[in-house]
Amino acid sequence: MVETDKKRELIIEGAIKRFIHFGINKTTMNEIADDLSVSKPSLYYYFPDKSSLILGVVDKIFKDYFEALSKVYHRDAALEETLVNFINTGHHYFQRYYMLHLSGGSPDSSLNSPELREHIVAMKGKSLEFHGQIFQNAIDKGEIKAIDVPKVTELYLASQSGITSLCIMHGNKELFPNKKDLKDMLDKQIALSGIFINGLKK
Repeated sequence: MVETDKKRELIIEGAIKRFIHFGINKTTMNEIADDLSVSKPSLYYYFPDKSSLILGVVDKIFKDYFEALSKVYHRDAALEETLVNFINTGHHYFQRYYMLHLSGGSPDSSLNSPELREHIVAMKGKSLEFHGQIFQNAIDKGEIKAIDVPKVTELYLASQSGITSLCIMHGNKELFPNKKDLKDMLDKQIALSGIFINGLKK
């Protein structure tokens, strides 16, 4: 079982490297097998198709992301400090995995599987829940006024996501944003977070 899990993780890591470099649409299962020097039957034993491999990749990225958030979260820290730490963590993951969003031509049908869509929806729900706990903790400490936590959390995350989307659009969706674009995005997210929190203070 341990050996099986290790082999599966190695395949996922290999897929991530190729996805990051070439984009998901331009990567084939055969290329991943060649990169890892594993037989195609062995690859398909762990991942029957590309959709299942993409699901494995997305699951690992989200798992690592939430673990990273947990590491920078300190319950006694001020809300604004906590959210800035979260923004910086998210910024790191945005830069590292930016290429995964590129299709490089016609959309890849592997990205449209019901399982993948359901998983992404579940991860968004987990992010809402995680951030909601942060806002609730700030209320309990008397740091901000009583609010509709689910509604405010959703609005906060949507506003942060909107700034990220603008950065992607500025890069025409096909080019990696330059350093100035990335810095502007980070600065805007931090500034917006500060304004948002100030509006919630008592």
